[in-house]
Amino acid sequence: MHRQIAGKLTGPVTKWIVLGMTIFLTAGLGFLGSKLADVKNNEASSWLPGNAEATKVSDELSSDVDPNDIPTLVVYHRDSGLTDADFAAMDESAAKIMKIDGVTDEGVLTPNAARALQAEGKNVPDLVSKDGKVAYVYFTFNFGKDGWNKTPEPVDDIRDFSKIDGVDVYVGGFGGQASDFIESFESSHLTLILITFAVVILILIFTYRSPILWLLPILSAAIANFMAGGMVYLLAKYADLVVNDQSQYILSILVIGAGTDYALLLVARYREELRRHEDRHEAMAFALHRAAPAIIASAATVVIGLMCLAFADLNSTASLGPVLAVGVAVTLLVMVTFLPAMLVILGRWIFWPKRPQFGTPEPTQSGLWARMGARISPRPRAVWTVTAALLVVACFGLFKLDASGLTTENSVTEKFDSIKAQELVADHGLTDSTNTVQVVTDTDSIAAVQDALGGVSGLGNPSDPTDLGDGRSWFEYPIGLDMASQSAWDIVEDTRDAAHGVDGADTLVGGSAAFYLDTKVAAERDNKVIIPIVLLVVLLILVVLLRALVAPLILLGTVVLSFGAAMGLSALLFTQVFGFETTDPGFPLFAFVFLVALGVDYNIFLMTRVREETLHNGTRKGSLIALSSTGGVITSAGLVLAATFLVLASLPLVFLVQLGTAVALGVLLDTMIVRSVLVTALNLDLGSKIWWPSQLDRGGPVDAGEIEEWAPESARS
Repeated sequence: MHRQIAGKLTGPVTKWIVLGMTIFLTAGLGFLGSKLADVKNNEASSWLPGNAEATKVSDELSSDVDPNDIPTLVVYHRDSGLTDADFAAMDESAAKIMKIDGVTDEGVLTPNAARALQAEGKNVPDLVSKDGKVAYVYFTFNFGKDGWNKTPEPVDDIRDFSKIDGVDVYVGGFGGQASDFIESFESSHLTLILITFAVVILILIFTYRSPILWLLPILSAAIANFMAGGMVYLLAKYADLVVNDQSQYILSILVIGAGTDYALLLVARYREELRRHEDRHEAMAFALHRAAPAIIASAATVVIGLMCLAFADLNSTASLGPVLAVGVAVTLLVMVTFLPAMLVILGRWIFWPKRPQFGTPEPTQSGLWARMGARISPRPRAVWTVTAALLVVACFGLFKLDASGLTTENSVTEKFDSIKAQELVADHGLTDSTNTVQVVTDTDSIAAVQDALGGVSGLGNPSDPTDLGDGRSWFEYPIGLDMASQSAWDIVEDTRDAAHGVDGADTLVGGSAAFYLDTKVAAERDNKVIIPIVLLVVLLILVVLLRALVAPLILLGTVVLSFGAAMGLSALLFTQVFGFETTDPGFPLFAFVFLVALGVDYNIFLMTRVREETLHNGTRKGSLIALSSTGGVITSAGLVLAATFLVLASLPLVFLVQLGTAVALGVLLDTMIVRSVLVTALNLDLGSKIWWPSQLDRGGPVDAGEIEEWAPESARS
């Protein structure tokens, strides 16, 4: 039945229908995908859960504080001390800033204006450092919804007309950070895709030893990427799916990597069947019938694993799951329809110069992985025991992993202008006016709350209270610390403890630092909730696929062990080589989902072939045949996926550098050690026991003589 369906997909007529439909869908969805930038949401507020205290504060202030406001600083620094002429130049620049479309009517606060207001007794923060070397101008952008994406052009203009001879000028605050972030990623998406394709092409040429064959997997992956972008655009525009730069980059990497993996598995099985069937349509029918279950199970594992992210508190994490799941589902569809159709249309010549001819022997039976299996088979228990022990030792590196969070400075690999501005303000004792603790309370309790907060260390002078109506008011305190630092979070927690202690005030504490603190808390909660869910989902998929219980438990255990080893080794790389002392709180969850969902792929590719061969050869002999048949293609697939994720390390975000490195390392461990050595050794040691409670291979294990008889002469020697 399955073979009949597979045959219809690639029949003499239907192959052309599949090609025509693919061209039509690629054109339409590709056009929509080109508009993805129009629906991306990079605002920090879109990341936080609705039940977080910082979100509640933002909601209460929505009528008084526009959520689209982007506080911005222009920071000036002269080593010998700023002069009167410098301050006059700042006033001139401020007049030009006021004329920029998008600058709010609240105006621009300059050092001279701040001094005048202070002289009138107004509560205005100092904008000039005590040593006179640093000063800043404060104003607010508001470009409406998604206005963060519009900051680069006006910020570039401000840099140009704010220049003063001998003075360092940097644009900071939220406006400067948004501009730096967007400009640094402006052309990086295309660059990322080009680098990824270049790396994949090199690996495919090396794998296939063909100057032609690599074109089909690459073309299929490119089509999948276009289609996935279009589908995500439709969901973002009409189903309120949140898409940001981070999810778009990971989407492209995952589609290209996973798509190439599926293509490698299908092409390898098709080439194998071409040696057994003279008609290429019949060969593809058999190849799809035998390879598709593994590919579909692999994609389903990734899709369902990613959809588990929907249980996350963090909106950014919850939305990433559906974005990537859509990408993998589209990729699967392309790889089991378009790619088989093209392979059949083009015929055997696409494999030139080594075309698989009907009746010729399968070369994998005497290859590297056949020899590897023959070396493992005499002492499988010793092999898997030593291998597992080494992986456990690697797990000890986890003690070096600090997921307490990244400061603003430590979250990027380049020192942007906004980072330099922040450092100058902090180093010279100024309070960053864009970083405040916002307090919302009952109007009748303002005095009591402010009195309670008077003993909180780190808070500046409070602003004058503003009436919100309905018996509620708000005020704020500036804090002179990086909003993403532990020190700032400590102040927020102390403020909350003190404010919540005022009976009947119903006080809420939010602001920039509170947002980052609540993000960290939500990420830590997500780690504890989603990781067990993903493990359960993966286990259930393996049980259904293999129709056994022991084998799925073993496979899940090996993948978790591989994850621990990859994270341990990554932690050592981060701290000892890259100089990254900490990671983002969400890093363990992202790494886990990718490594477990993707890592189990290779075990699925191997074990579905083991089960197929067990029906005819028994578990032990079937394990050796499966290893020799899939070893080359799985290794190539692992190299492709590792290389594509490693490309993320070229981006200036520390989170993506760490994620790409950890996933690449974990995938290599899975393909080179866990799947080829550990799983195979366990299969050989346990034999038919791995299929419990099914009746598969209950006739007794294949003995060593049968293994010896199967192994090629080169392997036995």
